[in-house]
Amino acid sequence: MEYEIRVLTASDEAVLQNVAPEVLDRGTDWQLTREFLADQRHHMVVAIDEAGMVIGFASGVHYVHPDKPAQMFINEVGVAPSHQGQGIGRAVVQRIVQLASDLGCKEAWVLTDRDNTFARRLYEAAGAESPAEACLMYTIHLPRPG
Repeated sequence: MEYEIRVLTASDEAVLQNVAPEVLDRGTDWQLTREFLADQRHHMVVAIDEAGMVIGFASGVHYVHPDKPAQMFINEVGVAPSHQGQGIGRAVVQRIVQLASDLGCKEAWVLTDRDNTFARRLYEAAGAESPAEACLMYTIHLPRPG
């Protein structure tokens, strides 16, 4: 199967109008899409098939901190169930890691559940070290303004 790996820019909003089912967790919100793509620290790498459909992606945010050099937080990776196991996840992760390097980031990192063996294999294939300890992620739900 042929597919193109592409780093989206602010002018690529239309690319996300044709996304295979179950690639993104929820439907595309166009206001959020515009905001995401317009922010120079937000990044999305997509895999696009011959028909122009997005069949996979990796998104991330690169950031700096007063005591750390630039890093890329890989926020999410998704591949259409119909296209899993074909190297698409690996391709988008490798491309976002390369983008992080091009941006001067000193490392990239991603979170996943210990029992998500598919994700762990994907990240380890990209060169990630498997952590010895479990990691906890806490979510603080914020009240809506008003």
